[in-house]
Amino acid sequence: MSAKLNPLAAALNERLEAAAPEVLEMLSAYGRRLYFPKGILSQGAEAKKHAHKVNATVGIATEGGEAMYLPSMRRYVAELEPGEIFNYAPPAGRPGLRDAWREKLLEENPSLRDRSFGLPITTAAITHGLSLAGELFIDPGDRILLPDMLWGNYRLGFEVRLGAEIVTFPFFEGWGMDLDGFRAGLAEHAAPGSKLMVLLNFPNNPSGYMPTEAEADAMAEALLERAEAGARLVVVCDDAYFGLFFHLGGESMTESLFGRLVGRHPNLLALKLDGATKELFAWGLRCGFLTFGPGRPDSADEVAEVLDAKTRGAIRAAISNSPMLSQSMVEKALASPSVAEERKQKAELLRARAARVYEVAGAPRYAESWEVYPFNSGYFMCVKVTGADAEEVRKKLLADEGIGVISIGKTDVRIAFSCLEEEGVEPLFDALHRVVQALRQE
Repeated sequence: MSAKLNPLAAALNERLEAAAPEVLEMLSAYGRRLYFPKGILSQGAEAKKHAHKVNATVGIATEGGEAMYLPSMRRYVAELEPGEIFNYAPPAGRPGLRDAWREKLLEENPSLRDRSFGLPITTAAITHGLSLAGELFIDPGDRILLPDMLWGNYRLGFEVRLGAEIVTFPFFEGWGMDLDGFRAGLAEHAAPGSKLMVLLNFPNNPSGYMPTEAEADAMAEALLERAEAGARLVVVCDDAYFGLFFHLGGESMTESLFGRLVGRHPNLLALKLDGATKELFAWGLRCGFLTFGPGRPDSADEVAEVLDAKTRGAIRAAISNSPMLSQSMVEKALASPSVAEERKQKAELLRARAARVYEVAGAPRYAESWEVYPFNSGYFMCVKVTGADAEEVRKKLLADEGIGVISIGKTDVRIAFSCLEEEGVEPLFDALHRVVQALRQE
């Protein structure tokens, strides 16, 4: 295999084997082949520094020393410079944005302050980050452990696209996590000497649940135990809804699980996926981040640097880079003195909606129609309908009441309170109750 590798890929693999051989073993076949080329981009970067007369390397059109543009497009983003709008961004993202997001991680996750982890890599939102994680670490037939309350697009991305097998553990036991189910799932699928990706999405989509501090500690210890037993674990923390913590029914943790996993064991590699999509309420900008948290503190910088190069190669091969305009807007927003207060105001608006749903959905008058799943954060909540098929409920609710919800499996209905005004909460659940009761009587 090594004889067929590009010398740059072979050199990266040699560095990784010296710094953390267990991480090299975690890589997929494609991950081992990946490298960042020393071609046009590296030569262009060198010219940008030293070509003081003429730089004829850049693959864009220029005019007057700046990126050429059409005034009909420029006028919509007048406060940014042309180069912050129309130029290409580096494959790993704008350097200033990467630094700013790292500072944000440290501020919002104090447990990371004494840990060694990589510089966030800019992605075309979190779905792209998930795709990169799969490309680097998943071969056909590999297993990925997730809770049984999961985002459906994971199946399309990992099973259909990459040929992996998704296996699940029961997410809930009472009004909290089924920690025994999580431990059992790890014991079954993370045997000594094996490789397993574990994907944990908190706050969870579709349930809207954020674990408590005690649950987070228990999960981290369970993962550490399997790593110590010899399993190689790639733990992906999908933190798409990070920061939207509403503490309904009790206090939840307010940090990413990532902070509890970085630097814990050589057999445990943590990945953090997050972004501006939900955290800055900028869904269509498609600006996300992938951050590596190696398990060996003494070689973490080297491991992160190698994985950074391989990830840049994967980005270069697939999309070249993420949009410059989105990155410029996010970087400017992070530097704004008002951004924290703006985010707080929007989060409070969502918290009020979630609190109203929490109050109404569990009302005794609905007890015959559904059971409410635990939720305390994020965008969503789910109910388990009684005596009716969830898809039939969805269709009848839409046809008879003009209300749209999402059905999941045979029993579960997901409601997005993120787009539900407070005054619409009780009418929605009244209508849902009518529909469930009507179907039960048919």
